[in-house]
Amino acid sequence: MTAREQALWTRARLGHRGPPLDLLTARFDRHVYAPHAHAEFTIGVCVDGYEVIDYRGDRIRTGPGSIVVLAPGEMHTGGPGSPTDGYAYRALYADPALLADGTLGGGLPHFREPLLDDAELALALRRAHTELSACPDPLEAESRLPWLLTALTRRHSTARPAPDLIPGATQVAHAIRDRLADELLTPPSLSSLAADFDLSRYQLLRAFRTTMGIPPYAWLAQYRVTLARGLLEAGGRPAEVAAQVGFADQAHLTRWFRRVLGVTPAAYRNSVQDSR
Repeated sequence: MTAREQALWTRARLGHRGPPLDLLTARFDRHVYAPHAHAEFTIGVCVDGYEVIDYRGDRIRTGPGSIVVLAPGEMHTGGPGSPTDGYAYRALYADPALLADGTLGGGLPHFREPLLDDAELALALRRAHTELSACPDPLEAESRLPWLLTALTRRHSTARPAPDLIPGATQVAHAIRDRLADELLTPPSLSSLAADFDLSRYQLLRAFRTTMGIPPYAWLAQYRVTLARGLLEAGGRPAEVAAQVGFADQAHLTRWFRRVLGVTPAAYRNSVQDSR
């Protein structure tokens, strides 16, 4: 690799003790992959430059904002679109079952076209990939990635979407909310909660998002911020407070504190003490 080239792998976990999902952040100037295949679906989003991929007897040319879907077991290569230009992309490697959730039949989804133009979904995938690579929180990964992969299948594969109406959605959402609040230090996985209600993970996520307006990880993060405010007002130090309310570390607390309140935990603590 040249000094500019990189290939950084992060392993996210879908829920505590849940299955792993690998995330790749890559930039190459000249690197060309040898023919190879993966056991999982490869979902890639091009973020810079152009990549050329040999796949199914054809040559795919990606560009910034495009999504590439490569099926499990399918041989492919990858390299720069020209001898002088590099390329950068984000990729995730998903078990086929993650893409079948939210569809009828549950079989392996088929994508007629491997190159997809969906700016909204590409942006959402890239954002989730970046944020989870920096902080692979299990509940956040399980709330975001399966939801986006289901959207990919429902929009662009030949699979038929499952009905979106979830009977008793409000009651399910409130029960999930209460479980998350009660177990905020080690929240249960969404797959285990879904099994308790005889739902798929997609159905559980849909019931929660429809009722609460946000996904489970975002609700829990905001609940943790509310608890953290009280501890900071009582004189707690941000690093200690982060652990007490279930954030991975102080940086994780700071990220959500700024999202919800617009200030860092330390600035909030100091302003409250100054006002006193």
